[in-house]
Amino acid sequence: MMRMKYLVAAATLSLMLVGCSSSKDPVPDNPPAEIYASAQLKLQDGNYKGAIRELEALDNRYPFGPYAQQVQLDLIYAYYKSADLTLAQASIDRFLRLNPTHPNVDYVYYMRGLTDMALDDSALQGFFGVDRSDRDPEHARAAYRDFTQLVRSYPNSQYATDASKRLVYLKDRLAKYELAVVQFYTKRGAYVAVVNRVEQMLRDFPDAQATRDALPLMQNAYRQMQLQGQADKVAKIISANPA
Repeated sequence: MMRMKYLVAAATLSLMLVGCSSSKDPVPDNPPAEIYASAQLKLQDGNYKGAIRELEALDNRYPFGPYAQQVQLDLIYAYYKSADLTLAQASIDRFLRLNPTHPNVDYVYYMRGLTDMALDDSALQGFFGVDRSDRDPEHARAAYRDFTQLVRSYPNSQYATDASKRLVYLKDRLAKYELAVVQFYTKRGAYVAVVNRVEQMLRDFPDAQATRDALPLMQNAYRQMQLQGQADKVAKIISANPA
């Protein structure tokens, strides 16, 4: 009876090991060039999960091989396209840490910006057309830094033009969030906070519509604090910058 228990346990363990092995490393042990070519075909066909499986196999088996850096770049793209955004971020950070002077580092900054924008986005918001300007803009701020760094450090990059367009959107996104905060403070009568926040908006987003929309709240805050001279100055700014 005891022997039978040992046999059952051994058989179970063998099945578990086989299952783990087959699920963890399903890629045949072909030459690196063949695996890489297969991964490229999958990327072109939009089979990102399949490409990731093969690229990860190459990355694990040949971390210093001739395809190593390109494999890492391809993994960043494949993770992003398959919405594995956390893995995309980790791969980006790893690449920048190991290859800070790589000739394609501008592409990596661009992908980091795209990944941060994707993390900021809400699928439900887009589907239902719900404006959630008040949600935490942590990832939008990160994307803004990413694209700003790209445009400043690599102005001739092929990705700089698109990054500049995305910066316009991100400025609007961040300004709308600040407006939501100003409205929150206004409802609670925190008028000093209103003034400070709008002053910061004027420094960071002077051309944003949300900043113009915040000016009447700043004017009202000064009036509530009986600072009529300051309120009149804001009124002149509003007149000079119609909505």
